[in-house]
Amino acid sequence: MGRGKLRIYLGAAPGVGKTYAMLSEAHRRVERGTDCVVAFVEHHDRPRTEVMLHGLEQVPRREIAHRGAAFTEMDVDAVLARRPAVALVDELAHTNVPGSRNAKRWQDVEELLAAGIDVISTVNIQHLESLGDVVESITGIRQQETVPDEMVRRADQIELVDMSPQALRRRMAHGNIYKPEKIDAALSHYFRPGNLTALREMALLWVADRVDAYLKQYRTDHQVSAIWGSRERIVVGLTGGPEGRTLIRRAARLAEKGAGGEVLAVYIARSDGLTSASPKELAVQRTLVEDLGGTFHHVIGDDVPSALLEFARGVNATQIVLGASRRKAWQYVFGPGVSGTVARESGPDLDVHIVTHDAVGRGRGLPSSRGARLGRPRTVAGWVVGVGGPLLLTWLLTTVGGGPGLASEMLLFLGLTVGAALLGGMLPALASATAGSLLLNWFFAQPVHTWTIADPENIVAICVFFAVAVSVASVVGHAARRTQQAARLRAESETLSLLAGSVLRGETTLDALLERVRETFAMDSVVLLERRSDVDPWTRAGGVGPGACPARPEDADVDMPIGDHLALALTGRVLPAEDRRVLAAFAAQAAVVLDRQRLVGQAREARKLAEGNKIRTALLAAVSHDLRTPLAAIKAAVTSLRSDDVEWSDEDRAELLEAIEEGADRLDHLVGNLLDMSRLQTGTVTPLLRVTDLDEVVPMALGGVPEGSVELDIPETLPMVHVDRGLLERAVANVVENAVKYSPPGTPVLVAASTLGDRVELRVVDRGPGIPDEAKESVFAPFQRHGDAPRGAGVGLGLAVARGFAEAIGGTLTAEDTPGGGLTMVLALPKAAGRPPVRPELPATAM
Repeated sequence: MGRGKLRIYLGAAPGVGKTYAMLSEAHRRVERGTDCVVAFVEHHDRPRTEVMLHGLEQVPRREIAHRGAAFTEMDVDAVLARRPAVALVDELAHTNVPGSRNAKRWQDVEELLAAGIDVISTVNIQHLESLGDVVESITGIRQQETVPDEMVRRADQIELVDMSPQALRRRMAHGNIYKPEKIDAALSHYFRPGNLTALREMALLWVADRVDAYLKQYRTDHQVSAIWGSRERIVVGLTGGPEGRTLIRRAARLAEKGAGGEVLAVYIARSDGLTSASPKELAVQRTLVEDLGGTFHHVIGDDVPSALLEFARGVNATQIVLGASRRKAWQYVFGPGVSGTVARESGPDLDVHIVTHDAVGRGRGLPSSRGARLGRPRTVAGWVVGVGGPLLLTWLLTTVGGGPGLASEMLLFLGLTVGAALLGGMLPALASATAGSLLLNWFFAQPVHTWTIADPENIVAICVFFAVAVSVASVVGHAARRTQQAARLRAESETLSLLAGSVLRGETTLDALLERVRETFAMDSVVLLERRSDVDPWTRAGGVGPGACPARPEDADVDMPIGDHLALALTGRVLPAEDRRVLAAFAAQAAVVLDRQRLVGQAREARKLAEGNKIRTALLAAVSHDLRTPLAAIKAAVTSLRSDDVEWSDEDRAELLEAIEEGADRLDHLVGNLLDMSRLQTGTVTPLLRVTDLDEVVPMALGGVPEGSVELDIPETLPMVHVDRGLLERAVANVVENAVKYSPPGTPVLVAASTLGDRVELRVVDRGPGIPDEAKESVFAPFQRHGDAPRGAGVGLGLAVARGFAEAIGGTLTAEDTPGGGLTMVLALPKAAGRPPVRPELPATAM
């Protein structure tokens, strides 16, 4: 049985038509004969949406009782038993009523998908977990119901239901979204044009990112190399020179002109390390491009233009930004340079921008060591000079007639040998020395045109000439090899420096490191393989790249063992032996990253176990004493009442019954706090926010304290607050009970309210012993009782529950010193006047 497919209708705000579109799709599928049912759809009393439910089979909902009220939720068991082909599940981010099968509706959807049922669902952009802070900064409203981004990203299809802010506001004004009494509040708060425009832009950009990811996957799967200009992606070619900063800023400005533009800075390093790049300047440019929202890439390639174009086409770039050449005018005789070559070979699908800068035409800042390596052009030139030069010189000297003499002629031939050595290295120089010696002997040493040398001095001169020529060739060749080795080591150190920098910057994910390996060595794919023992099969611990991933190290083009049971396998090309030293460093780092990831996971699980053990230990302590004490009092009173040996008077009987009632109340309070803390830790507290008057809630919260122990000071002119009345009542009750518990006898606790900015503060002031500053936060931790709290004073959950409920309704609870001694608890609540900072009464999850 395979996993079901998920299709999501994504919208920018409630009312854009996501549920309507989902139901329309359901009708189309039913007409095609698909078994489609409505698992849960909320029409919110919208007539047009409600009509769309007609003709669709609806799975009966499950009714759940919570706090004296009945709620309905999706019946997951009923849907699984029905096993339709497609299930409609509205409001993916919805929080289920406590007592449901799962805490969140997206978890219900996961069960349906795992059972092989296709699901069609809806969600608003503001409910994505990663966008919570951004949405709050735009709308002033913190969304309490969220869905993990990964859940939405894994959807097989994401369809954007779009509508302009003006059209959505007209739909709101016509009463098609909310009831008439809520329209004015909605239009002036959440549905303001600025809010809707910003949310719409977020939805469009988020969907564009997902489309880009799908496109990249398609191009990889189908091996598409041609550039598709569906999105502006700008590649910046860096040389390590100071002009790189200008190029990066220019590319960033180009990206800003196209919505969603992306900047990728790439530095092409030669495999032999022969480069004049400054590592310090490259580090500065890397920081700059990352600060501007781009990415930095380090690629190895001997042919810089080809490597740059290959990289650009690989990332589906649309533009390349290069700096104008820093070479002198006369240097163009050796070729058009990188920028000219790229512009010529880019083709019609890539735009190339040549950007001027301050260093144009000033030459390279550092001397290039490229000439130290005798490449093919110089080698050919060396052979031409070494072989053709002596022949040409002989022709000139014999044609002129009456040459300068054997000594001068030897010096001329020696000059050609030195030139051949400088150009082509040792072998052309040896050829030049040999050819020069023979030509000198045949044409210029007496007797001429014979191999015989009559004068002994001429023999010595020719031998010295040959020895000097060979020595010069040897020195030049040795210098070239040493320079090449030094350049190679420099390239290796540069690459390792980038590796160390990525580790220091926190790039510790295995996929990121393997992607850097693939990019650095220009490979098709990189896979980290592991096995438990020498006889077990290899398994994939991580891998990147579109190429075929080898199942064994032996199947790869390059394999790098890491210990006994780990190996790095690369496909794409065979690396030279000298590259394997750098690859070994990457492989060792990959093993470290893999171990670190597993240790982090184990540490996370250990922390969870430790927290669970801590809570269980504290709970056992609470059960062992704080819960047993009232039970013992209740049992003693009940045993006394049931005793036949004693005749209890009415007063005694009333006193025993009162003790039973007090013990039961205490048990109810302790168990209630334990349940509340459990709800807070599992995230199942769902506040129902509404406009409330404090003088209606606070008096009800004082029912559990002795009469006369609290003094109220709540002005009648106090603004109303935007809270959940039940949660606020529990929070105030816990804070007041804690204050009364520690106040001196006969000294009432003051409960006063006042306004401060956009908040209403409720201050609970006691004259008890107070607490030091370092303990003002620890008192809010679960199962914490400060100092010498008397036994039987509770399990230490009252203030923890109070703070949890305060934060759930958008408020804060802090502790301050009372002037003159004591402790003041400050409960700050959002004012209802103006824009509520937490969530309006409107159902934000409405579709």
